[in-house]
Amino acid sequence: MTDDDAGSGDGADPPSADGGSGDEAGPTVEGVELAFDTQESLPAVAQDVDSGEVVMLAYVTREAVERTRETGLAHYYSRSRGELWQKGETSGHVQHVAEVRVDCDGDALLYLVDQEGGACHTGFESCFYRALDGEVVGERVFDPDEVYE
Repeated sequence: MTDDDAGSGDGADPPSADGGSGDEAGPTVEGVELAFDTQESLPAVAQDVDSGEVVMLAYVTREAVERTRETGLAHYYSRSRGELWQKGETSGHVQHVAEVRVDCDGDALLYLVDQEGGACHTGFESCFYRALDGEVVGERVFDPDEVYE
């Protein structure tokens, strides 16, 4: 992810439906256009609705956003596997989505979630369980060897 992916912060207007920014305008969500990148995806930050803790970052496509809205469960797009997936489909550690927010540029989403179990496939409550120096600062809440057999 480049610095530009986090939003320009320059006060410029968001991308228009005619593609004024070079990004393709996406579906309208409650009147907000989403600016998908050339890979047809957007970053989506999942944040615990109660604690405010950021639990993970993943990518979504139009279909993932639609499925999330239809089911109330977080759906994402795996860029490495090239497929749509529901968070917790294998582990049972689903994310109930309370609200989806869109950033000022329409190029990133915030999923406010009620996380069941750990969000990270490594067994931690959050995918952000390490400090830059490698120190483990998060809590391991499940054993991945028992969940992903």
